[in-house]
Amino acid sequence: MARPPTDRAPESRCDTPTGARLDTGRIRAARDVIDPVFLDTPLYRCEALEPDLGCTVSIKLETANPVRSFKARGTELVASQLADRGKEVVVCASAGNLGQALAWSGRERGLAATVVASRHATATKLDRIRALGARLELVDGDHELARERAAAISKDEGIRLVEDSLDIETCEGAATIGLELVEALSSFDVVLIALGGGALVTGVGHVVKSCAPGTEVICVQPEGAPAMTRSWHQRRVVTTGSTDTIADGVAARRPILAVLDDLLLVADDAVLVDEASIITGMRMLFEHAGLVVEPSAALGIAAILEDRDRFAGRHVVTIVCGSNVDLDLYRGWVGTDSL
Repeated sequence: MARPPTDRAPESRCDTPTGARLDTGRIRAARDVIDPVFLDTPLYRCEALEPDLGCTVSIKLETANPVRSFKARGTELVASQLADRGKEVVVCASAGNLGQALAWSGRERGLAATVVASRHATATKLDRIRALGARLELVDGDHELARERAAAISKDEGIRLVEDSLDIETCEGAATIGLELVEALSSFDVVLIALGGGALVTGVGHVVKSCAPGTEVICVQPEGAPAMTRSWHQRRVVTTGSTDTIADGVAARRPILAVLDDLLLVADDAVLVDEASIITGMRMLFEHAGLVVEPSAALGIAAILEDRDRFAGRHVVTIVCGSNVDLDLYRGWVGTDSL
């Protein structure tokens, strides 16, 4: 689906990090492929958050679209390429948000999507995948087992497997968020990005480090799902046996080496936050910004809460990456009866 031309600021010179898989030229071109409904999402200063956090806070709101997460920026690229080649089927493993995005993008381009997910995934996300017309297969295990099953389907049926964060399209689609940040803001000091499989951080981080190299890129992960953060610190792949976090969207335990290599090029730091801080961040986003978000989307606020001195007086951008949340669980976490 072609994107109508829009007026943008002139492209600044951006230096691609040596050895990067991602390409800034391809990222710019991606905006002509991604449906405009997923582009140019709201970016605004949220002054109501600032007294409690002690810094200037800007929010990049990646929930204001039909799938309520950033994931469709990547699946739009995948689905467009497959449709152009006459392909009709595709499969992925998902904790919920990628599956919704692939179902939406596939439906728009006549692709039959199969999504493999854990039976224990958020029910709201699974219901939405079905509603968007994808075939949903559930496994009795975690996301890593879903990845194994999706790979088996791909091999057995000879169809495209979409591997989030490994497939360059998922990273370069997410990277268009970075372009919107550097084009809209004359300067900012830090961007806080949720870290799961790595597509969001590597994509946005690539553009920020290419076009605004003085900006600090910090990825944030829950203490209960620390595999990629540990891998970044140790400069090698570190797997974990299990995860224990409410932030299901970032609960990966087997990092991908190529993605870790990308992350090492662009991230200045990787930090872990506890569950209490995530919940407080969700509550603050609701009370001060009117936003109902899933736990992964509150990781940036959680990071500020746990290290206020580090961010004091600085301009911090946080990407609110998803709002597909089970409302009953949300009420229990946030303690509100207003939903």
